Amino acid sequence: MKILDGKAYSEELINNYKKLTSGKSITLGIITSEEDDSKIYLNGKIKACKQTNIKVKIFKVKSENELPPLIKKLNNDNITGILIDNSLPNFLDIINLLSKEKDVEGLTQENIYDLYMGREKIVPCTAKGIIKLLKKYKIEIRGKNVVIIGRGITTGKPLMHALENRDATVTLCHSKTKNLKEIFKQADILISMVGKPNMINKNMVKKGFIGIDAGINKVDGKIVGDFNFKDVSSSASYITKVPGGVGPMTTAMLIENLIELYNAGGK
Repeated sequence: MKILDGKAYSEELINNYKKLTSGKSITLGIITSEEDDSKIYLNGKIKACKQTNIKVKIFKVKSENELPPLIKKLNNDNITGILIDNSLPNFLDIINLLSKEKDVEGLTQENIYDLYMGREKIVPCTAKGIIKLLKKYKIEIRGKNVVIIGRGITTGKPLMHALENRDATVTLCHSKTKNLKEIFKQADILISMVGKPNMINKNMVKKGFIGIDAGINKVDGKIVGDFNFKDVSSSASYITKVPGGVGPMTTAMLIENLIELYNAGGK
C-alpha cells in the first residue's frame, strides 16, 4: 500500500507556482458572510495565496441583497478571480452572476458546460486536484472502473465529467443508490466525498483498489475521512489520507486556476 501524498505534492506545486506568479499582479477576491471569520478551507486558500505572492481581497456581506451589485462591480474590477463562499444562501444562483473570466472555481454554467462537452477551460478545483494527484503517481485513468460516492454540484458531478473526458467508466452513486457494497467492489478507483466518517471498510472494496478519500468529518476533535483508514488501507494499492490528501490539492488547484485566468487575460 502506498500513500497518495497530496500535502507533499501540493507543497511542490506551490513552490513551482511562485516562479509563475513572480512579477505579476494577481488578485483573488473572496466573498463571504460577515459572521464567518474562521473557515478552515478559506484560511488554507488565503495562506496559499500569500505563499505565492497573490493578493487577497475579502468582501464580507451581511445579506443576500448585497451580492448582485458587489459581484457586478467585481466582474469589472481589477481582480483576477473571484471565490464565493459556498455556504452563502442560494450559492448556485449566486455563482452564475460571475463572469466566466473571473470564475476561479470553474462552477459557472458556462465553465461546467465546457467541462461536460470535453473542452475543459477552468476545471473545478477538487476534480482537478484528484486527477492531478493520480497523474503524479502514474495511475492510469483510461479504461478504469471508477466509482464516486457523492453527487455534489461542486465536487462529484464535475469529477464524473472530468474522469469521463479521460476515458474512465464512471459510476456516480448517492444516498438513494441501492447495493452500494456490490458497486464499490467493482471499483478500480473508489472516490468518496459524502462526509460520513469511517463509512467505507475493507469488506466493501476489492483487493488492490485505489482509494481517494475526499470526505471531511470531525470526530472527537479530529479530522477524519469517509474511509475507515486503518481497516481499509490493507486492501488498497494506493490511498489518500485525511487530512493531507485531497484538501491540499484542491487549494493548490485554486492557485493554478488563478494563474490560468491571469494568463488568459484576467486582471
